[in-house]
Amino acid sequence: MLVKLVSWNVNGVRAVSAKPDWRWFSETDAQVVGLQETKASPEQVPEPVREPEGWRAWWDPCTVRKGYSGVAVFSRIEPLKVEYELPDPAWQGEGRLLHLEFPWFHYFNGYFPNGGAEELDAEGRPTGGFKRLGYKMGFFEAFVDYAQKCRQTKPVVVCGDFNIACEPIDLARPEDNEKTTGFLPVERDFMKRFKALGYVDTFRRVHGDVPEKYTWWSYKARARPRNVGWRLDYFFVSEELAPAIVDAWIESDVHGSDHCPVGVALRVGAD
Repeated sequence: MLVKLVSWNVNGVRAVSAKPDWRWFSETDAQVVGLQETKASPEQVPEPVREPEGWRAWWDPCTVRKGYSGVAVFSRIEPLKVEYELPDPAWQGEGRLLHLEFPWFHYFNGYFPNGGAEELDAEGRPTGGFKRLGYKMGFFEAFVDYAQKCRQTKPVVVCGDFNIACEPIDLARPEDNEKTTGFLPVERDFMKRFKALGYVDTFRRVHGDVPEKYTWWSYKARARPRNVGWRLDYFFVSEELAPAIVDAWIESDVHGSDHCPVGVALRVGAD
């Protein structure tokens, strides 16, 4: 069976679903769609978007701050189980993770934290630190522990906005961003350790080191038309599922958000 999965940080589902760009959803042939940064509770979303015909839908909104964070999953395949957030309450409340168990794999849709604003000293000078970096790295470590436990029963698929560019090839100006959250050494070291545990970057597995392939562009300075971007959105699979990868892609022609969708196709089970 060929299963297609797509992921998109929509930067506000109410805003993007009101744009012509939202036709992307009705036109997708994917069986599973993961959205990040929905910035809405389900009751705030129009019913055709909240519960699209032909889909099952699950929403995990942020409960600690309105209009912030949040993820959603839509599936044409009935999951065996659905879980919200990480098990540890320390990492709950921001609506950052949905876990669906399917017959072939554990699927995680995550909106992983960013490092937050740069910290300043009493005179307003940068200190080199970031207000949310500790939370970000703690969340990642907790997620990996949980994914590894789930992996003991079946393979793992992880999609979403990781808020990290893994390698210099994954952003347009790596030298200028070595002290910018999203490309800090501690963040890249984490991604290296994650891959070393046996998690495969599906886009790189299919396309190799093809350059200038990004998934996020700042709204400033016409970054997207000039393709001055970052690759922050991924599909990873645990290595035991790597032989099932048929294709992986970036839908850079889809607008409506500062991110674009990404996808993967997996051959699983019997046809």
